[in-house]
Amino acid sequence: MTTATPSTDTGVVRVLAISGSVRAGSVNSAILRAGAALAGAEVKLELWDGLKAVEPFSEDDEAAPGAGVKALLAAIAEADALLIATPEYNGSVPGQLKNALDWASRPYGRSVLVGKTASVIGASPSGFGAKWAQADLRKILGACGAEVVGEELCVAQAHTVLGEDGLPTDEELRTALTTLVATLVEAARAAKAA
Repeated sequence: MTTATPSTDTGVVRVLAISGSVRAGSVNSAILRAGAALAGAEVKLELWDGLKAVEPFSEDDEAAPGAGVKALLAAIAEADALLIATPEYNGSVPGQLKNALDWASRPYGRSVLVGKTASVIGASPSGFGAKWAQADLRKILGACGAEVVGEELCVAQAHTVLGEDGLPTDEELRTALTTLVATLVEAARAAKAA
């Protein structure tokens, strides 16, 4: 399994952003890109686009995972923190995202998720902003050993909230997104220093 470690540069915090949607026009991916733009100079927030390539989880394949799984594990291991944005499919997280987290949770108790600082965003075209999916995702991450920080951020009617510059047009959403990223970065920095 992957043995890479998070960056040791105390000035820059590396945040791996994962969108639970594999759709090209995903609003969850767009929200993550907005978070990257608002993150500040001491944050390297990278959107990981390999979710579609992660093979279905099987314990039979754990000894020799495929390339998609290896890329996922390496990306998580090298990051100081995770920022995951999830849509809501049938009241919960998308199967592809859950599958990736199942892989990342192995081996149990020693996985790349154990102790990893993480925050969650949910965006959907509905008026609820993927609230149920976020609750499930926070529970899943906690069960995998991640340290989930920050308040939930429900981005409702997400297809209408970003301007042509890719940033939130609503000041309240812009502030909430900036605050969530700052909380994540501060917690990750504290974890690195510990």
